[in-house]
Amino acid sequence: MRVWFDVLTPKQVMFFKHAVDVLKEKDHELLCTGRNYRESVKLSKLKKFELKIVGKYGGSSKYDKLRASSSRIFDLAKEIDKFQPDLCVSFSSPEAARVTFGLGIPHITFSDSPHAFAVQRLTIPFVNYLLCPWIIPYSAWNNLGISKNQIIRYHALDPVAWIKRETRELNDRHLRKKYHLTKKNTIVIRPEESKASYMLDKNTNVNSILESIVEIFHRTTNILVLCRYQDQIRQFNEKYGNKIKVLENVVDGFELISVADIFVGGGGTMNAESALMGKPTISISPIKFYVDDYLVRTGLIHKVANSTQVVKLLRHILDDNTFSFKQKNRAQRILNGMEDPTNKLMKIVDRFVTL
Repeated sequence: MRVWFDVLTPKQVMFFKHAVDVLKEKDHELLCTGRNYRESVKLSKLKKFELKIVGKYGGSSKYDKLRASSSRIFDLAKEIDKFQPDLCVSFSSPEAARVTFGLGIPHITFSDSPHAFAVQRLTIPFVNYLLCPWIIPYSAWNNLGISKNQIIRYHALDPVAWIKRETRELNDRHLRKKYHLTKKNTIVIRPEESKASYMLDKNTNVNSILESIVEIFHRTTNILVLCRYQDQIRQFNEKYGNKIKVLENVVDGFELISVADIFVGGGGTMNAESALMGKPTISISPIKFYVDDYLVRTGLIHKVANSTQVVKLLRHILDDNTFSFKQKNRAQRILNGMEDPTNKLMKIVDRFVTL
């Protein structure tokens, strides 16, 4: 069988890597496409995940997003018409949805983000199956043009797809040297996805929260910042200088989180990854979504709304010698009860093999 994967983000590189390897071992013919997006391209090379780059990321402008997506659909149509896949797998790719619909190709998509409404409206109505974490109610998809019997839920959060497979023994001394960690404690910060369509009209106080963290803790704590975009890298370097270390290169997220004493995230995936790894995790995300809500309910993350809250919480975590230990145990217990989303995907793929 011929299977096409459209892989658009760093998360998708991590999420689909094992599934692609398994399908190759079973002698299926695969085509994995991506787009020219800094983090996903560099991470795919780091993880030896071969992608054929078709098109580019549209950035923050609605007009540029439209132009980039339209152009990518045109270029993908030529590639996919040539490849002639029997099945497409994506993570809510609007371009894959349009091409598969136009060419009559079955399409399985994943999503844990009904809040990304623009992307979902362009994707969900055109797929055969939607796979999502069990914590997202069927009702969350009601206005997106898909029926309940097309939705398949798995008892896991998405980072389980790679965390449970992680077998490396990471050397703490080596990693401290690699990331130039000269102080006792380390805070890793992941800024928000400011160019995502669901963030474009949001007024947030994320910058003021980050300013408070840097100004109060930089003298005593290593502060590593993993930015999403080149302009974020430039802005953080210009604003904070040597008070922080901005990571210029794309890095292995699992490795980076492992060196953190506390993870502060403005998004979703690395928050969940950090939480499931048992790291004290603080969400500064300016939006509300199901995965975050679940992690807060279970005590795996703490959500803050302003600078006062984040400073108070950081001090509490750094001063409480038992906090990290309790967090690790809680995370391990919850992680052990989750299934592997890749196994769920393999079962759905097998249905199409036997058709």
